Amino acid sequence: MTRDAGSEAAEVLTLTGIAADPLCLTCRLRARDGAELVLRPLVHADAAGLAGFLAAMSAASRRFSTFDGYGLATAREVCDAIARYDKLRLVLEDVASGRIVGLLEHSLDLTPTDVARYRDAGVRLTATTDCRFGITPADDHQDRGLGTLVLPLVEEVARRLGRTRIILWGGVRADNPRAVRYYEKNGFRTVGAFEEADGSLSLDMMLTLDPVPDRP
Repeated sequence: MTRDAGSEAAEVLTLTGIAADPLCLTCRLRARDGAELVLRPLVHADAAGLAGFLAAMSAASRRFSTFDGYGLATAREVCDAIARYDKLRLVLEDVASGRIVGLLEHSLDLTPTDVARYRDAGVRLTATTDCRFGITPADDHQDRGLGTLVLPLVEEVARRLGRTRIILWGGVRADNPRAVRYYEKNGFRTVGAFEEADGSLSLDMMLTLDPVPDRP
């Protein structure tokens, strides 16, 4: 995202390659309120900043998250897992404050539960074409258009990882209409619904990526 698009258009990135060269997925953005942001891969030195981000999450935001904890220990575990498993995590950093104000997660692994649910809905998932995605914005950066700002880059990352479809990581809670509207507005379609452990309803949603046009 910081390199010449023509020179890397056909290159499929790997998690180890991204960890070795985070600049390959680093870019600067400007929010609609003028704030300057950087979207980049999570690095090992982010543990303290990530801990601050997690600790600041409200109870409402934590209800929709998938983290096991919200302190330094969890942040260190997440940073220690860089390139070790199936996950790519990107952080959205506010340039002026240096704060992490968003966390974007891709998983290149598909759980048997996800595969079964989508199969029952008539969609066949495969690890070679599909990835899971989730976004967690800081509470004080919600409703600022950041999700819409970064989604084209999320799609680009998925393509560069060799994927053609994105499904929501753990679905989206049906009682979170703001999130449902956001995904619908940005091209996701509802595939099915399922019940969470607490009895609430969540939706499975999928985005099919447009093919990259051939270069003349």
